[in-house]
Amino acid sequence: MGRSDIPDLLPGTLDLLILRIVASEPMHGYGIAQRLKLLSQEVLQVGESSLYPALQRLLLNGYLDAEWGPSENNRKARFYTLTKAGRKHLAAERAEFDELVAAIRLVLEKA
Repeated sequence: MGRSDIPDLLPGTLDLLILRIVASEPMHGYGIAQRLKLLSQEVLQVGESSLYPALQRLLLNGYLDAEWGPSENNRKARFYTLTKAGRKHLAAERAEFDELVAAIRLVLEKA
């Protein structure tokens, strides 16, 4: 039940997912997309047209840093790491997201 891309996520959700994935270890864009696909059991499949603009936005906001280095297959890749500001933003966004999901769940259960 995979999708070619995930444009129907709530605004900001892709950024939240990227930050959470990169919080575990430095990772390049393709690795982030693969980890998202794996962890979501192939439900969330982000395409380059969504992933790279989100990564650029997170870099510009100071939530990620990036350095060039060799990938697993020895190709040049940009590796992203979470900054201190990114950790703080991730914690705040995760709390807000959890609150939103809880509110949606209440409506679905009580309506």
